[in-house]
Amino acid sequence: MRRRWLFLSAAAALIVVSLALVLLPDRDDDDDRTAAKPVAGTGANIPPASGSPTASPTPSPRPTGASPKPSPKATPPKASPRAGAASAKPAATPTPQPAPAAGSLAGRIRPGVTYEGVATFYDTDGTGACLYDASGDVMTAAMNSTDYETAKACGAYVRVRAADGTSITVRITNECPGDCAPGQIDLSAQAFAKLADPVRGRIPITWTLVSPDSAGTMSIRYKTGSSPYWCGIQVIGHRNPVARLEVQVGGDWRQLARTEYNYFLSEDGTGCGGAIRVTDIFGERLTVDGIAIRPDAVQPTRVQFAGR
Repeated sequence: MRRRWLFLSAAAALIVVSLALVLLPDRDDDDDRTAAKPVAGTGANIPPASGSPTASPTPSPRPTGASPKPSPKATPPKASPRAGAASAKPAATPTPQPAPAAGSLAGRIRPGVTYEGVATFYDTDGTGACLYDASGDVMTAAMNSTDYETAKACGAYVRVRAADGTSITVRITNECPGDCAPGQIDLSAQAFAKLADPVRGRIPITWTLVSPDSAGTMSIRYKTGSSPYWCGIQVIGHRNPVARLEVQVGGDWRQLARTEYNYFLSEDGTGCGGAIRVTDIFGERLTVDGIAIRPDAVQPTRVQFAGR
């Protein structure tokens, strides 16, 4: 009986082992299927680079305070020419210009026009934004920024008239900054006192451009740092407002740009030390020769614009 029980147990064990071998799944196949399935929270669901995603991924936010990377294609700014330094840029070919019609070169301040505004006053010795030297001429004024017009008003003579008919003539030597409205003129304290009691501080006025009878002759000054490679040229003592300044280049004339500090600049030195032609707002042209490059020296000429 005991022997029969052992035989039946061994047979049952053999059957169980056989069934286990048949039903056991292939482990390698199951591993492959598990690796191909995306798992939440991992990068496995990111489409391959060769495919086109249906939705754009949200970019990661840039850390606060991180500096942006400079572009490798950024072009560095060109250095501004320095006084006395030669420029590698070739000089522009000058273009001859026809003679302007009378009065056509005037800017905001035009001959024969009466302007309305107010007069205030300040203490001055004749110096200011126009970069003129101090002088004994106390009948000067600062023009509001709008009518100053990038120094075009510098050296202009204007007749200022108060409401009671009293008038004076002043020369513009300075710019009155933004707190001065269009039409306003900031007179020297001495000039204002000729129109009204300084206690008033501010009075209504009208003013017009004038061309004084006595003005002497003009002078030319080269700016500090001027050389054959860069120069700034200023006209001093002109009877009428200056509209243009040109230098001679190979038999032609080249117009120079005017700065807000009342110098005409030749950035590459073209024409520096040569003949100079000055034109007023009426179109009159005066040519000056023999003015050498002597920085910061006032060199007199023998010419002056006609009275108008």
